[in-house]
Amino acid sequence: MRSVGVSLVTLGLTAAVIGNAYYQKKQFYPSVVYITKSNPSMAVIYIQSMVLVLMLGKLMRKVFLGTLRAAEFEHLMERFWYALTETCLAFTVFRDDFNPKFIALFTVLLFLKSFHWLAEDRVDYMERSPVIGWLFHVRVAALVSFLGILDYMMLTYAYNSTISKGASVQLVFGFECAILVTMVTNTTIKYFLHAMELRSESPWENKAVFLLYTELIIGLIRVVFYVLFVVIMVRTYTLPLFAFRPMYYTI
Repeated sequence: MRSVGVSLVTLGLTAAVIGNAYYQKKQFYPSVVYITKSNPSMAVIYIQSMVLVLMLGKLMRKVFLGTLRAAEFEHLMERFWYALTETCLAFTVFRDDFNPKFIALFTVLLFLKSFHWLAEDRVDYMERSPVIGWLFHVRVAALVSFLGILDYMMLTYAYNSTISKGASVQLVFGFECAILVTMVTNTTIKYFLHAMELRSESPWENKAVFLLYTELIIGLIRVVFYVLFVVIMVRTYTLPLFAFRPMYYTI
């Protein structure tokens, strides 16, 4: 009920802002310009956008994951606050590029990261759960496939934008998408290894070795990405402090 109330309030404020702009300007384009030039109006639009993102996140969580376990929710909150802090540090580096598109990119990035973390925790849960139904496999396979497609699309967009327009905030966005590609690859491999063990009648003794080498190889790839990113950022902008914690953790 609280979520419904917040959604209705933000929807009413957004309708009031749009109605007021159209009432004063009488045409579409001048109304849009008026809204973008008004800080209170843009604040309402930002809040409405965040509410829509949260609603989409709840819908995706319901479709792909069902009910979150307590451990999954705690891990999500812990990682989310770290990611939010690093995003705020990134804002200081790219303060000259600060605009609605910039905010939208990092909002999408946080959104994707959250579901990558949830997918990783859900696959790890396979090893501890005695019973795994067909719905679990369908949801995990669909989520991993969906995230992989989105990561590839975002990475391609960031690469093409950087090549055509030069170095910009797309460097950070593309790098983060590359890290997400390694995450979804690692999650997919772990899912197949767990699924193969579930199909076998006896415990698979070599699975731990395969998991170890998978983590090692993926971790090495991430370290290479982080080192390259830091070198490029130092030569292009400045020292990327927001990348140090995850780089240190990966190493």
